[in-house]
Amino acid sequence: MRARRQRGAGRKRAVEVEAWDDEFEEAEEARDAPAAEPDETGWKTSTAHLNGIARVFRVGVWALVASGPALGAMALLAASGQVQGVATPASAPSPASEVGPAGFAELFVSAYLQAGQGTEGDLAPYFSGSVALSVEPDTRTATQSTVIASREVQAGYWSITVAADVTARDNQGKAQHLGVQYFRVGVQAAGPTSAGGTSKSDTAVTGYTATSLPAQVAAPSALKPGALAYESDRGSSSTDPAVDAAKGFLTAYLTGTSELDRYTSPGAGLRAISPAPYTEAKVTGVQDDSTSASQQKVPADGTVLHQLVQVDATDQGGSPVSLNYALTLKSRAGRWEVASVDDAPALRASGTPSAAPHTAPAPDAAKATPSPSAS
Repeated sequence: MRARRQRGAGRKRAVEVEAWDDEFEEAEEARDAPAAEPDETGWKTSTAHLNGIARVFRVGVWALVASGPALGAMALLAASGQVQGVATPASAPSPASEVGPAGFAELFVSAYLQAGQGTEGDLAPYFSGSVALSVEPDTRTATQSTVIASREVQAGYWSITVAADVTARDNQGKAQHLGVQYFRVGVQAAGPTSAGGTSKSDTAVTGYTATSLPAQVAAPSALKPGALAYESDRGSSSTDPAVDAAKGFLTAYLTGTSELDRYTSPGAGLRAISPAPYTEAKVTGVQDDSTSASQQKVPADGTVLHQLVQVDATDQGGSPVSLNYALTLKSRAGRWEVASVDDAPALRASGTPSAAPHTAPAPDAAKATPSPSAS
């Protein structure tokens, strides 16, 4: 095998030598040949001159071919250098989550409302400062509470506002509803940012502490909602096809006494509430965004209508319950069908909220038990 390769290489070299000899002989003959006469343009050409140009061209081509790998490597290195030279934009740090501090503050407010003189130790898991309460324990209770505002004052330090529906007990043990009260709590968080802390490591130890007792604050401003998009009042007449579609749909949706599909658009994917919470559903009023409340004829297929429907439902115990539903209807084959139960009633384009007029506090709120003092 090696001998065969050597013989092949030898033949290749012999062919190359013969080719270069032929070119040399052609060059010698061209040199001895008489020079060509100049053409009309004034240029003189000769065989030797043309052969020299061809030889230079061939040498240049072979040089370019031979340098191809080197040029490719240089281009690759240059491209690599450009990529390495471009600064990779740093990913934006994830904002700290308020979920942990908010939940901690809500638990703290509930414990604070129930604590009193002699039970200050119940607050130790939340606040490690010295506390002396003057109110009797268990005189106030948060029947329900929720966080309505949170703000990171500085990294890992949160201001949390908790709304609590408070019930108080007087000296005779009689319960009195004080209404919703608002408490602001300062909470420091340790641990990863996903827990409200400052550490970039998800394995960091998580913990919370309040920096003081809660501060009772004023309620947020009451607002009057913006104007809704339902300008036509359809009433509750069953002779109106759009009202009749809403009645049939909501009866099936709330009571389960009929099939829901017969009132919905194909592919709407709506399901009745199960188990059915009501035994009866009575539509008492319908408003929509049509141009005329007197329009009774169902328009062309694909026409969309938005409704706000008032419903008086009767629960399983026989008690009436008032409900509102925002529906989107679509026409098909001469009838209205419910395409969706909307997430919220539709607003007009300029439907921004405005400040509500000031209202006097509820009678029982004026008799609210003073907040317990702390020293």
